[in-house]
Amino acid sequence: MVQRKHREALKNAKRIVVKAGSKVLVEQTGRPDHQQLKALVDELSAIRNDGGELAFVSSGAVGAGLDALNFARRPKDIPDLQMAAAVGQISLISAYHELFKANGVNVGQVLLTHDALKHRTRHLNARNTLINLIKNRVIPIINENDTISTKEIKFGDNDVLAALVSILIDADALVLLSTTDGLRNGDERVSYIEEVDDDVLALVADKADNLSTGGMASKLKSAQIAAHNGIPVVIADGRKPGVLAHIFQGQDEGTLLFPKAGNMSKRKSWIAFFNRAEGCVVIDDGAVDALRKGKSLLPVGIKAVKGNFKTGAMVDIQSPSGESVARGLVELPSHEIDDLKGRKTAGKSGEVVHHDNMVIL
Repeated sequence: MVQRKHREALKNAKRIVVKAGSKVLVEQTGRPDHQQLKALVDELSAIRNDGGELAFVSSGAVGAGLDALNFARRPKDIPDLQMAAAVGQISLISAYHELFKANGVNVGQVLLTHDALKHRTRHLNARNTLINLIKNRVIPIINENDTISTKEIKFGDNDVLAALVSILIDADALVLLSTTDGLRNGDERVSYIEEVDDDVLALVADKADNLSTGGMASKLKSAQIAAHNGIPVVIADGRKPGVLAHIFQGQDEGTLLFPKAGNMSKRKSWIAFFNRAEGCVVIDDGAVDALRKGKSLLPVGIKAVKGNFKTGAMVDIQSPSGESVARGLVELPSHEIDDLKGRKTAGKSGEVVHHDNMVIL
């Protein structure tokens, strides 16, 4: 059975990223749940002490800050959220430091922003730092840098951040811990999915709350990002005793998304997932076919340009119907592409987006 084979493959995972959501880590008030934190830290420490390599993506800073500041609800104002994160991060990381220390494990704090990871040099610096921590048996505790993040540079939630970290460090597996035992289809747990499509997303019924921003839809979409880069993902109940041990013993725990054959190169992954589009180029049907056959984007196939962007910017490449066909780094600024659209030349290079700088979606 395919699923049994894939579950067994998790036994061989050595470098693992584990993400725990806010509701796994804190009480309803937002105060850190120390009993739950200890249980999770004990599990992570056991994997590390057994030779595993770990990176831990932890939510909970904002939630912990809400309680310390006596906020009744999660604020919508960015400065108040940043203040809560600054206060709560101290409480959370202090608790982790003491709990891991009791297990003989060193930890390091790493705060990231999307802006840092989309910049190629800083992207590589972040990768080198994380891998060096892991190789020296230190568990990096990673969170989004909410104290400086704004709408333009936020990852969106820590599910996405965990997927990007798993790609960044070449993880063997990603575990997204929630307060449910995986994707549900009515009263039944969905044990295994091959692709996150509309039918799978139709099973999701997320509800907003005061403590967290993610949900099952976010976890599934983040899992798909990791799976597209060859990384198996398990979505499981983070409050269930022994859940991590069960997963890496190959047991039928949570919902497993196992990647298909054929991984992206690191550069293509960086283009596809670590950049945000600064504009859009609409192309005709002939250009769509050409791109899917491995060709570069030429001006003759461009119908319209949306947005103002510079040379080297990431753009979405869309079909006439609005379907996202590809993403790529442009060779020319938006105003020059707009002037050249429909023509058979683009200056010296002859290309608007070279196929080496493009990912087909």
